[in-house]
Amino acid sequence: MNFPLYIAKRYIRSNSKNNAINIINRIASMGIIVGAMALFVVLSVFSGLKVFSLSFSNDIDPDLKVTSTIGKSFFVTPEQESEIRKMEGVAAFSKIIEERVLFTFDNKQEVTYLKGVDPNYSKVNNTKKIIYNGQWIEENTYQVVVGFGLVQKLSLGLMDFNKHLEVLVPKAGKGNIENPEEAFNKAEIFPIGIYAINEDLDSKYVFADIGLAQELLEYKTNQVSGIELKEKPNADEAAIIKKLSEIFKVKVTIRNRAQLNESLYKMLNTENVAVYLIFTLVIIVALFNLIGALIMMILDKKGNLKTLFNLGTEIKILRKIFLLQGTLLSFFGGLIGLAIGIIIVLIQQHYELIMITPTLAYPVVFSIENVAIVMATITTLGFIASLIASSRVSEKLLE
Repeated sequence: MNFPLYIAKRYIRSNSKNNAINIINRIASMGIIVGAMALFVVLSVFSGLKVFSLSFSNDIDPDLKVTSTIGKSFFVTPEQESEIRKMEGVAAFSKIIEERVLFTFDNKQEVTYLKGVDPNYSKVNNTKKIIYNGQWIEENTYQVVVGFGLVQKLSLGLMDFNKHLEVLVPKAGKGNIENPEEAFNKAEIFPIGIYAINEDLDSKYVFADIGLAQELLEYKTNQVSGIELKEKPNADEAAIIKKLSEIFKVKVTIRNRAQLNESLYKMLNTENVAVYLIFTLVIIVALFNLIGALIMMILDKKGNLKTLFNLGTEIKILRKIFLLQGTLLSFFGGLIGLAIGIIIVLIQQHYELIMITPTLAYPVVFSIENVAIVMATITTLGFIASLIASSRVSEKLLE
């Protein structure tokens, strides 16, 4: 224990207290409590919105995706498939073919992606979760699963045998096109399922069997445009990526889920930082009250400080009195505000009191990371504010 500091604090506290200073201290404490509570609640709400937003893309994006660096496709040998299957940390993988093509139905046209998938696709992505109506496609058929957005645009129906959905893919080759009818590979396909994720993704893909996609694009049996992988829980992603790079001697690009949605993640992270800075500014404004209260206390106790100084107490010891007082005030104020914020978040999480729609509660996520961020912010800013205020104690002031 710093004995001179302890004696100085006891001496100052033993004197009569100023009511005005006490009121300002309470106002400063309330500002810190409200600021900490608001910062934690907002960060928890934003974490909930982030998880909610990413849940849509997570339904359709794999943990890892391998694509060709040069060109649209690459070849996968049986030996490479066997090596991937034996890899530690890989739960399942699926070969896919993606290409932007033209769909026509009842004199209506729409350009979107045809995604050919093999039977293992359901093991990589939870297809049952996204199916809104109907069923998933079967192997070696002309069945397709379309998005709800495409259904609305083309006025499609399931198992409609009177009108056929047609897919057209430009033929590969060079030279002039003499007959437009011969410029495309065509096929009549049959929607047997509708998937629904969100407004953006519901028009992005038409899922078909990989054999149909290879036929339309004139791909060879082992030619694909990508491989999607599902990782086992707690898998070493870096080790998997390294092993995949060794398996494929050709140049391939391997991306995880965050990299597949880089723009979305970047937007959400930018918004998160912006929200944090805005509410940190609110806390900084509240801490001006703390600085004012400490300065008023210094001026009020000027006589006591002068007495201690004349008795030999160093200036740095006198400054520590107010530095510790301000820091502790902000720390305990932050704890109280954080406790209130945690209660609010847990109540919303369990009882869903605030609703966005009649069936959807406002999403919130309790996170230890947010707790640490709030306490680190409050304590750091409180320390800086107390340091600024305590610096007013100087020999010139005590002359």
